Amino acid sequence: MTDATPPPLRTAIIGTGGIAHAHAQAVTDLAPRIVLAAVVDLDADRAGEFAERFGAAAVYPDADALLASEQLDLVHICTPPQTHVPLAIAALRAGVPALIEKPTALSLAEMDELVAVSRETKVPALTVYQHRFGGGAQRLMRLVADGTLGRPLVATCETLWHRGPGYFDLPWRGRWEIEGGGPTMGHGIHQFDLLLAVLGPWSRLTAFAARQQLPTDTEDVSMALVEFDNGALATVVNSIVSPRETSRLRFDFAHATVELEHLYGYTDADWTFTPAPGHEHLAELWESAPEGSASGHRAQIAAIVDALAAGATPGVDADDARRTLEFAAATYASAFRGVPVRAGEIAGDDPFLQSMAGGAVPWPPVKPAMETTR
Repeated sequence: MTDATPPPLRTAIIGTGGIAHAHAQAVTDLAPRIVLAAVVDLDADRAGEFAERFGAAAVYPDADALLASEQLDLVHICTPPQTHVPLAIAALRAGVPALIEKPTALSLAEMDELVAVSRETKVPALTVYQHRFGGGAQRLMRLVADGTLGRPLVATCETLWHRGPGYFDLPWRGRWEIEGGGPTMGHGIHQFDLLLAVLGPWSRLTAFAARQQLPTDTEDVSMALVEFDNGALATVVNSIVSPRETSRLRFDFAHATVELEHLYGYTDADWTFTPAPGHEHLAELWESAPEGSASGHRAQIAAIVDALAAGATPGVDADDARRTLEFAAATYASAFRGVPVRAGEIAGDDPFLQSMAGGAVPWPPVKPAMETTR
């Protein structure tokens, strides 16, 4: 007699805009281990169409109604950034793990509130950092952890994307108070999150940021020079003014160079491994590894399902995600103050704890005032 198959995990998606489709497709692909039980959206017609497309049984007008009515194992938060933490906290207090689209929070202070609630409730608050979960990144992190590649020396991390002026026609885009920042928060954060996952804690950075040409209140480019606790040095570029779009990571270790170039997601074919002289055998070790999954929501959600089924804490949890958000805050603080920033320095009554803008943005706002409704 064999054990009965465990029932599928029940999940719901709050917000049915563009990124929610990636979440829903991942859930569909992972069936029957997980099923989409319900969706939430203020736009009832959009929610209904989304539910019908992805097979959700129920539609709710708000998160409170969802959490009061459904027994859930996971909730996906796919709403505009300023709503992420309030919705996540509501889920945690209802005993439901939350998977939050980036940026997790708009500030370190807000992130600290989420960390505190997650610790208090003992319910995971997770962030979508899907590039950590592709096969190539998993392989690289294993080789770094066991010392096979030698000491990390130099790295480059570049998110060189392009967005035209029309991208900011949406009233909420390009506003510090709604998005938290520009490409440092909303675009490049996936790349430098993977950089940090591979290289570990950073110790200090010096950064620049500018609004080069786009109609946004935030930056449209930032650059940082970073020193890590292990002595490695790295450059990080986040841009949305680069016509030839690419996403690049390069790691130079004592025994090999490992490179990744893609755009919005990678496969094993997007990685290049170059051994240092005398370490040619490492190329065979890299290439002989079993083919891994592509980066993307499916890979991370699959890992979350595995962890929840095993009673383990999934990644990327709130404490880990805070370290990535601190890197973004330090980038802004260094750029706007014109001084280096050390890890852990943004604390107490520092304005950059409360806002990525820190009250120090050196250019005037250009976005028109948003209409308010009662």
